[in-house]
Amino acid sequence: MALNIADLFEHTVDVAPDNPAVKVGDRVATYADLERDSNKLAHYLAAQGVKAGDHVALYAKNSIEHVIGLLATLKLRAVTINVNYRYVEAELNYLFENADVVAVLFERTYADLVAKCAPQHPKLTTFVSLPDVQDPDNDSDISAFGGVTLEDAMAGQSAERDFEERSADDIHIIYTGGTTGFPKGVMWRHEDFWRTLGGGIDFYTGEPLEEYDQSKTANDPRMTTFPLSPLMHGGAQAGLLMHLFAGHLTILEPKFDAQRTWEIIERDKVQLIFMTGDAMALPLIDEYERKAATGTPYDGSSLFAISSSAAIFSPPVKKRWMDVFTNAVFTDSIGATETGFTGMGMQDKDAKINTDGPVVALGPNSVVLDDDNQPIDPSNVGAIGRLARGGSVPVGYYKDPEKSAKTFIEVNGARFSVPGDNARIEEDGKVTLLGRGSNCVNTGGEKVYPEEVEMAIKNHPAVYDTLVVGIPDEKYGQAVAAVVSLRDGATLELDELREFLRTYLSGYKLPRALTVVDEVPRNATGKAQYPKAKELALAHATV
Repeated sequence: MALNIADLFEHTVDVAPDNPAVKVGDRVATYADLERDSNKLAHYLAAQGVKAGDHVALYAKNSIEHVIGLLATLKLRAVTINVNYRYVEAELNYLFENADVVAVLFERTYADLVAKCAPQHPKLTTFVSLPDVQDPDNDSDISAFGGVTLEDAMAGQSAERDFEERSADDIHIIYTGGTTGFPKGVMWRHEDFWRTLGGGIDFYTGEPLEEYDQSKTANDPRMTTFPLSPLMHGGAQAGLLMHLFAGHLTILEPKFDAQRTWEIIERDKVQLIFMTGDAMALPLIDEYERKAATGTPYDGSSLFAISSSAAIFSPPVKKRWMDVFTNAVFTDSIGATETGFTGMGMQDKDAKINTDGPVVALGPNSVVLDDDNQPIDPSNVGAIGRLARGGSVPVGYYKDPEKSAKTFIEVNGARFSVPGDNARIEEDGKVTLLGRGSNCVNTGGEKVYPEEVEMAIKNHPAVYDTLVVGIPDEKYGQAVAAVVSLRDGATLELDELREFLRTYLSGYKLPRALTVVDEVPRNATGKAQYPKAKELALAHATV
């Protein structure tokens, strides 16, 4: 058994080649279409010298071509590197360097940034431009760095599946944020990724699937699924792959828009949506209620499963959804790039909504550890510890053994992933998720690490010292807030600071609140006092 991501996709192609696989706008790609085009692109990449184990960056919004690029890389046994398309030049340079990227598949919209970065990375020699779904006529210059269009790259290439034998031990990398503020590449064996994120295990019973179990169902009644998040995030990528393995249809959109989302749900009779907490759930329910008030509501009757992950789906927002979709099941999925699936909570309209955090049943191999890294007895209701997952866990972080040793630990002779989420044990084998123990700010599903923002703020000539914290935000769950002390005689306004930081940071990392204080709270040794900084931000922030 290969138990390799590319093989699992190909099994579905062999069973249901003519089934629609991915839809973007009015375009539909069947499983045979994805197979043909990804084979062609894989042969082109191989001709450029890309080989097994090499790293290929995927720098694009959601599109059929994004999926083709992902599959082509996997077919070669090369490693995809997911790129946040919001990155500015400095962030992109860091990722290309840290990930040892040799090729980049990029949306043509980002040609100017690729042109700036390319000369700084000698290993990066292959550039393939993907069309932009939102701007199909974009003709940005790609010749300066030797770029070719996807169409030209595939022209004349073989559509045959004649690649070398693959292995369950091949590495799949997903980049996520690190506690230093820089992204970290989480390395998964293909089989372990499948077992935890690709549906290779029954999420409730823990029973492992066999290699062909998913593809055997490809001609059964199929689901139409709609992940609303970008594929650059591990959760959306995993959801796509899981449904490709089982023969479902996945709808993708390059940009989240509440009105457009409901139009697609109605048009395509979507049955399952994945969203990122309130950042998506709130504008969606606002739009649904707005349209309903006109007397011509959207038809969302096809929805039977509404899933949220990566951010808080707050009780008041969830209740509004439940009041409308009385027959749907709502799920809160918890986990991390470093753990995969950790647990899931299911609710319907009759369930009591918890106000402390998501209440979930722990998934297979998930435990709560005490301060001594020992599993807490599930009967110890009310005990609080750190969530951990054993079984199929990542190999570690790419090029970061120190961070790997802290996150991937041995507990009683078994290996566990412990990314830092706190949980409280409840009755019936459930836990309440209390949040990340670190100072990470989760704003609309995007992780923002205070140290990175602080370093950027300190480049401003008016700033003497700063700490960055997260404060509650109705729409995004949390907002980035800066507590700043200024140099003598200096002044600083929030808009001025935000404009200055655009050179250093992506838009979602910019502070949306500013508190100016005489002295940033630190202890005698200079260590940051984040709780005090948060108090100041909540009491005095200007927005």
